[in-house]
Amino acid sequence: MQRKIIEICDRKIAQKGPSVGVSFYAFFANRNDDPELLMEAAEWWIRTHRLDHFEKATKIRALVVAQGDEAEQP
Repeated sequence: MQRKIIEICDRKIAQKGPSVGVSFYAFFANRNDDPELLMEAAEWWIRTHRLDHFEKATKIRALVVAQGDEAEQP
């Protein structure tokens, strides 16, 4: 999921610039494809980070990269 979020954020930033906003729905082709993963993303977005519905893609990308870096620490 982290790789997908980074790829989508990179694509949106390249298309529309660094001020483009995204919601957690942007990472799902169809909101009903994987309801468990959608709820996990919503939990991360809303409860864990207390983000607004739309946030800058650069901010989301940085959060995901930082989280990935933390997971790689011994």
